Amino acid sequence: MELKKRARIGVIGGANPDSESLEIAFKVGQLIGEKGAILVCGGLSGIMEAAAKGAKQAEGMTIGILPGNSPQDANPYIDIAIATGMGYGRNSLVAMNADVLIAIDGQYGTLTEIAYGCIYGKKIIGIGTWDIEGVVKTETAEEAVEQACKNLIDESLFP
Repeated sequence: MELKKRARIGVIGGANPDSESLEIAFKVGQLIGEKGAILVCGGLSGIMEAAAKGAKQAEGMTIGILPGNSPQDANPYIDIAIATGMGYGRNSLVAMNADVLIAIDGQYGTLTEIAYGCIYGKKIIGIGTWDIEGVVKTETAEEAVEQACKNLIDESLFP
């Protein structure tokens, strides 16, 4: 049996966002799930949980790369929980394990994920997040996911 590689879209953002950012994250996750891509995130609350919930509603696959030692710390919408015991150091792994990143809202943890994304040469799409070099600004969930998909080199990553 041959396994097909699937696109991995990282969703990064804050643990304590406003309600508008949560709605956007949910829609981004839903669109990622509908595209058949795998959602990669930090696996906890806020933007991460909203995006994972949206992906699961669309019957998508989710991976949470957790800062702590226990996979049980993951939000209920994570299919594969990876405990790292690395604290914020896990942000590097979130960026590394995505083909492209979508940043929504966020504070300094999100900024570190954006920085790692830049270091690793990832395309980074932003909605209401840090306005810095390397982040392509978008206004809507649809636009962000469309841009993310355009930036994936290998179109065969979608089922």
